[in-house]
Amino acid sequence: MSMKEIKLIILDVDGTMTDGGVYIDNRRIETKKFSIKDGCGIVLAHAMGLEFMILTGRESNCVLQRAEELKIRHVYQNVGNKISFLKSYMEENGLEADQLAYIGDDLNDLYAMRLAGTAVCPQDAAKEIKAQCDYVLNARGGEGVVREFVELLLKSRGQWETAIERAFGE
Repeated sequence: MSMKEIKLIILDVDGTMTDGGVYIDNRRIETKKFSIKDGCGIVLAHAMGLEFMILTGRESNCVLQRAEELKIRHVYQNVGNKISFLKSYMEENGLEADQLAYIGDDLNDLYAMRLAGTAVCPQDAAKEIKAQCDYVLNARGGEGVVREFVELLLKSRGQWETAIERAFGE
């Protein structure tokens, strides 16, 4: 499978960027654990001109904060029907399926993932998701899934070393 045309990587949050846990304290404050390795992968991808979209069915200030830190401009929360949203987004922005990679882990991602030219999931994704993915990664949700895919993508394009140099070199 060729990944040369990918311009936008769509990220589910819970179970993909996080371990799928929702941590709520006694004051009803929600926290999430994000992988720093994923952050590094996003920085490397940005260095090569790739864009990211966060597409999640829940709403969380934690997600907004992490997206801001990582300079992810396209953040869509509380999206109940991901396939309808993504179809509209593709049409409005002139995007074709082969320009999209979608990383998701559970049934609410199933149909939207089918719109993307490249479907990717963590090792602990639902069996229905794994069955349709082009890449089932070694990492589990929240443990470097995005980083693993970015490395795979950039190495397939021969851009890995250049990305490291652009992101972290002089």
